[in-house]
Amino acid sequence: MSAAIKRAAISTLTLALAFWVSAPATRAQQAPPAGAQAPGRAGGGPPRVVLSVTSTSFPDGGEVPMRNAGRGENKSPAFEFHWTTGLTPADPPAGLMSYVVVLHDVENSTARGTVDTLHWSAFNIPGTAKGIAEGLGPGTLPDGTINGPGIGARGGAPAAYFGPGAGVGPFHHYVWEFYALDTKLELPATTTRDDLMKAMEGHVIGKAAYVGRFRAPSP
Repeated sequence: MSAAIKRAAISTLTLALAFWVSAPATRAQQAPPAGAQAPGRAGGGPPRVVLSVTSTSFPDGGEVPMRNAGRGENKSPAFEFHWTTGLTPADPPAGLMSYVVVLHDVENSTARGTVDTLHWSAFNIPGTAKGIAEGLGPGTLPDGTINGPGIGARGGAPAAYFGPGAGVGPFHHYVWEFYALDTKLELPATTTRDDLMKAMEGHVIGKAAYVGRFRAPSP
């Protein structure tokens, strides 16, 4: 073997030994300290209490019956509120003061813009409520619930529920959004959608959504 080849072999062996000696130290430097959270994991603290809703009127993601549609009996659906920690039932947050519901048609745009069609909203639903009964009346209700902006508030009549009303054709998807707030809203029934959403900013302590599909029956 020539001297040049011997020198090259020794050099390669020296580099390999240096790598294996330094690798454990390098790995130790890169390893997270004991007790540190792994990347992507949430931080410490107690589990969060979250809001969800169910309905006996129709299943989440299912078809909205004519009973709850604007083209039918136009009765607001029944909803039940649930608070859980993971899968375990829990008490609502101590600061809960009121709920808001916002119903909109996500398929329908307004004035060629990005804003979809608001069908109905109601705010200042009492924080002690366990849900919403079917067939809420118009205007301000005895428990303080206020029907707000939406299709049913047009024309000067007291604001009221206005259910899904898509025509014959593809299904439209209607989303009932529920917000739990740590306050009551000092707003009139004639408020706008923008002002309603702005008033909730910074006060949302829980949120849930429920989806229904609707299209008018074929003639």
